[in-house]
Amino acid sequence: MSGQLRSGEPLNIDALARDLQTSATPVREGLLVLQGQGFVQMEPRHGFRITPLTRQDIADMFLVQSLIAGELAARAAREASESLLGELTSCQESMRQADARSDGEEMEALNFQFHRLINRAVPSPKLTWLISVTARYVPRLFYASISGWRDASLHDHETIIESLRTQDPEGARQAMISHILHAGELLVSHLENEGFWSTPTEV
Repeated sequence: MSGQLRSGEPLNIDALARDLQTSATPVREGLLVLQGQGFVQMEPRHGFRITPLTRQDIADMFLVQSLIAGELAARAAREASESLLGELTSCQESMRQADARSDGEEMEALNFQFHRLINRAVPSPKLTWLISVTARYVPRLFYASISGWRDASLHDHETIIESLRTQDPEGARQAMISHILHAGELLVSHLENEGFWSTPTEV
C-alpha cells in the first residue's frame, strides 16, 4: 500500500531474503501469512505475486472503515466526557506542534492515538475488533508523506471534536465518515502519482 511494490508484481523469495538479511524460510512463512490476509497470492509454478488492488478496492476498504468509525464516533458523542474532550484537544494540539516541526512520524502516532481515544470511548468490543481488522488494509505509517494529509487531518479533527463537544451523534458520525473517506481519496491520488497501477515488470 505504500507503493513500493506494484499491484500484480511477482515476488522473488530469494531476493526478498537478501533484502531482509534472512533466510528464505521465514520469508516464505511470512508470505503465506500475507496470502491468508489477502495481500499476496500464490500461483502454481509461478510463486507469489502481489494481489491486484484496484482503486475501487481501496475505496471499498476506506468505506467500510469509515462506517464503523462513524458509528463509534456517534456513540462517543452521546457520552463524551470532559476527560475525553481534554485528551482529544491535547492530542490535536500536539499534532499541530508536530506539524510545525515537520515531524511526520510523531503526527502519525498522534493521529493513531486520536482515533483510538474515540474508538474506545464507549465499550464496543466487536466494532473495535472489526475496525482493527480493516486497519490492516489501511496503512497509517506513511500518511504524513501523502500530499494534503496533514492539513486535512488537522482540519477534520477540529470538526470531529466540536461534534463531540456539542454531543451531536449524527454530526460526529458524518464528520468521521467524511474524514476517513477523504483520507482514502488522498491515498489513491498518492498511489497514482507513485505509479502503483503501472504494469509490473516480470521477473
